Amino acid sequence: MNRVAAKFAELSVLGKKALIPYLMAGDPSVDVTLKMMEVLEENGADLIELGIPFSDPLADGPVIQKATQRALKNGFRMSKLFPLVEAAVKVISLPIVLMAYYNLILQYGTERFIQEAMEAGVGGLVIPDLPPEEAGEISRIALECGIALNFLTTPVSTPMRIKKAAMASTGFLYLVSVRGVTGERRSLSLELPVLVKKIKRVTSLPVAIGFGVSCPEQARELASLADGVIVGSAVVNRMVNDNPETSYREVGAFIRSLRQAINKEDILKEQRTD
Repeated sequence: MNRVAAKFAELSVLGKKALIPYLMAGDPSVDVTLKMMEVLEENGADLIELGIPFSDPLADGPVIQKATQRALKNGFRMSKLFPLVEAAVKVISLPIVLMAYYNLILQYGTERFIQEAMEAGVGGLVIPDLPPEEAGEISRIALECGIALNFLTTPVSTPMRIKKAAMASTGFLYLVSVRGVTGERRSLSLELPVLVKKIKRVTSLPVAIGFGVSCPEQARELASLADGVIVGSAVVNRMVNDNPETSYREVGAFIRSLRQAINKEDILKEQRTD
């Protein structure tokens, strides 16, 4: 069992839901990213999604796009990615899931990328622009290296499409909560309860919901539906200042608030099943 699947299995036994914050690697610097990963663990994260800066991030909204631009402008390159992960796994115990656009992996070399990811300590991959039907080679190599692949499904995915994504996933199924790109939303889609039920009918794989989470109340609502909550833009937004120490405090407090909200949902769930 890979580390991502093992973490979801562990949380399931404990009756808990996964909190998965997102960071952009190298935004605003490698040192800040590394320290922020420690902050995330200390304040209640269960896994960390680490984005790789890419010049054409089609699935990302303005907040993540700006983070990409800052990281690239400040000198982040692929050569810095795996040393960053290696340094991180020495100071945190959480599984690290890379979010990578497929062109980055192709340019680097698929086998080389997966091999070096394994050696660095990467736990999983999210590749938003890779359809499961075209993932044969990377699926084979990732399976051999013990790295979880986590495919996306959306509000417009058909049951057959959901099933294909689930069958290709070896960690969790990433449910995009809204139509469109990443970014905080004032409210969540009313379709989500029905959508999650549709997914649960075709797979027993853990489901984590991302895109649009902006506050603890939304995190608690999503935790009542799925197995995990992914929070990206709302975290990155709290890092946009000139003082890293301020970023650490603000992000830490926000993650604690999300953890407390999700824990309340865990308690309510236990009470409902007693």
